[in-house]
Amino acid sequence: MRSLPLPLALTARLSPVVVLAAAGWALSSGPFAAPQAAEHKPAEEKTETRSASTPSTSTVSKAYSAAPAPCESVAKKTIESLVPGAKTAGKEIPSTDTELRRTCSWNALKGYDYRWLDVSYEVMESDDAAQKSYEAHLDKKSGGGAVPGLGDSAYSVVNLTTEDKQQTREGVVIARASNALVMITYNGSDFESKKAPSTDTINKGAIKAAKEAVAALESDKG
Repeated sequence: MRSLPLPLALTARLSPVVVLAAAGWALSSGPFAAPQAAEHKPAEEKTETRSASTPSTSTVSKAYSAAPAPCESVAKKTIESLVPGAKTAGKEIPSTDTELRRTCSWNALKGYDYRWLDVSYEVMESDDAAQKSYEAHLDKKSGGGAVPGLGDSAYSVVNLTTEDKQQTREGVVIARASNALVMITYNGSDFESKKAPSTDTINKGAIKAAKEAVAALESDKG
């Protein structure tokens, strides 16, 4: 049995082991973790000189205090369309703090077509902190452009990689809504043709998932 030469980016994403009986290929994987912004710890409040009647000036009003359930953020029919053959329930990735940071993943190999979708939420302590984190993510990206009408600001980028003649195209959408960030990662490959889905297919798919994820965040507000 010979192994299918997969790109390094996909080798870390294929889970669990999938056997292609027609070609005798075996695929194995590991979980993908979405980039995480550094946590911000509020400075310790000094109280010794403040009277009990004096209101705190360090309190920041937050639109979102916790991340919503990411595996419920995208409609089942959308999952069926973007990730054919995947379990629509998705799989939530373990997090060190599920109140602030949550990620759900869907992936499937149907025939020779492989698709992967991640939906991540990160709730920060202020709009300003979220904006700084949003800008830091954009600094790491090249190309792409703004996505109008999505949250307070949003950006999408699509990149093509080739490893051992196998193409993989990945789209990333990052959106900020008040003090929360929403990140979508969507990619795909065709292991028969060794080609990747078109830029338009990946970009539109990632943006569709992002719109539903931001809507789920906003409906969970309060």
